[in-house]
Amino acid sequence: MSAAHILLLEDEGALARALDRRLRRDGYTVAVCENIANAKLAARRRKPDLAVLDLRLPDGYGLDFLEWLRGETPNIPAVVMTAFGELDDAIAAMRLGAVDFLKKPLDLDALHRVAADALARETPATRAGNDTPTAAEEAVLVGNSLPMRELYAQLDRIAALAQGEAPPNVLLTGETGTGKDRVARMLHARSARSESPFVQVDCAALPRDLIEAELFGHEKGAFTNAHRARRGLLAAAGDGTAFLNEIGELPMALQAKLLTALESRTVREIGGDTERTIGAWFVAATNRDLGEMMAAGDFRQDLYYRLNVLTLHLPPLRERGDDVIALAEHFVAHTAARYDRPVPTIDENARAAIRTYHWPGNVRELRHVVERAVLVHAEHVVEAAHLQLPAALSAPAQRESTDRATDNAANTTLADSERDLIERTLHQTQHNVSQAARQLGLSRGALRYRLEKYGLDGG
Repeated sequence: MSAAHILLLEDEGALARALDRRLRRDGYTVAVCENIANAKLAARRRKPDLAVLDLRLPDGYGLDFLEWLRGETPNIPAVVMTAFGELDDAIAAMRLGAVDFLKKPLDLDALHRVAADALARETPATRAGNDTPTAAEEAVLVGNSLPMRELYAQLDRIAALAQGEAPPNVLLTGETGTGKDRVARMLHARSARSESPFVQVDCAALPRDLIEAELFGHEKGAFTNAHRARRGLLAAAGDGTAFLNEIGELPMALQAKLLTALESRTVREIGGDTERTIGAWFVAATNRDLGEMMAAGDFRQDLYYRLNVLTLHLPPLRERGDDVIALAEHFVAHTAARYDRPVPTIDENARAAIRTYHWPGNVRELRHVVERAVLVHAEHVVEAAHLQLPAALSAPAQRESTDRATDNAANTTLADSERDLIERTLHQTQHNVSQAARQLGLSRGALRYRLEKYGLDGG
């Protein structure tokens, strides 16, 4: 299978070179262009499978190029790079068919994930009208265990309810790494709103001093540096889906305003005196115990009941039986194909280690472990040593001890496992919080919360 071809439109030389190196390392071919004129020539010479483009260019505006590209080849997916404060530009890009956008300064690992997801969403099969789930979506939902079969059935039933002006809100619960963001995207893709925008709001990642403006929008002059009016993310979802990820991290001061928006289906922008109607379907997700947060006064009870109309609980990997092996084999094949390498087999000792490990990071941790094993160690066979799993959490005795513990002790063991995983990752990254967050599959804000929770030093 030939490598996907990416058109990269970026005029800043050092950044363009860094993006080019990362995309080529991921196995793509890349045409780097510093202006719109060259990008048009490159697109005509070889039709790209994906366009990654900046907005501010020496000879024009990136969205003008995107509009031109849409006229030439309507189905090419695009990822837009935006500086902070260009929310309206991002919204306009989504209206032109952009599948995602990256905020500057760019995280190269985020580029890796976004490019892979964009290409998975827009394969030739999907362009031809195939409605089956994409490879990126299936990656989290591989498995045929009883908990997953129940989840599949619930997912379809709930997606069918996303109709009308005020569809029921959905709350996704589950531990870190169980795939709540992917399930949210699948709900959207299977619903009647699939042709409208999917807007993800990462409550832990938004800057604390600007989260209100990002969510609800603001009028020109509403605060310092508000040089022009901007629409918020909730309104940007239009008649699509607004996914409120890590809702437990939303500051108490904004929970009341979000509750009002959910109840009235309107938002009032900062500094504004009129209300804007919102028609989005609201899906929220959390890995925290909102019941405990309510008891501690950290989460509003009325907001919880407003969000928790329909609930989908994603089971942890340790409760999914042999799904863990099916997922490991899937990630082995996926990683080998992405990097054009032979597909190794997983030997029996490695399978035993995978089955007995506790997987505190769930599917996300399994994916990272398998990718590392395939890329760094395994050529033909994945062995147990290649997985580099902590022996203490892989031994059957650990599982037997956990099974005999009381409920509170079991909760403590899980927390200890998470704390241990974070400590080991911080040690590996020499306490680089940003790098540790990427390895753990967390936002920087979510990792900071856990550092404070466990009393760890982020450096």
